[in-house]
Amino acid sequence: MGMGWIGAIIVGGFAGWFASKFMNSNTGVLVNIILGIIGAAVASFLFGLLGVSFSGILGYLIAGFVGASLLIFIGRRVF
Repeated sequence: MGMGWIGAIIVGGFAGWFASKFMNSNTGVLVNIILGIIGAAVASFLFGLLGVSFSGILGYLIAGFVGASLLIFIGRRVF
């Protein structure tokens, strides 16, 4: 059972915010939410390839943080 759209937006926002603070990035609330949600999807896929899976809100937060940090890092390298 998933957490729903509202939960994904809230947890994704926190994950993106944590990642932006950790990576010293100056992004807004909307970008943090997008980074957290897309980052969670990317990190879940990559961790799935390694045989690692996360579940629940804490797992989604960790995956979102790792994925958002990765996206910020890649974005800095590209631009």
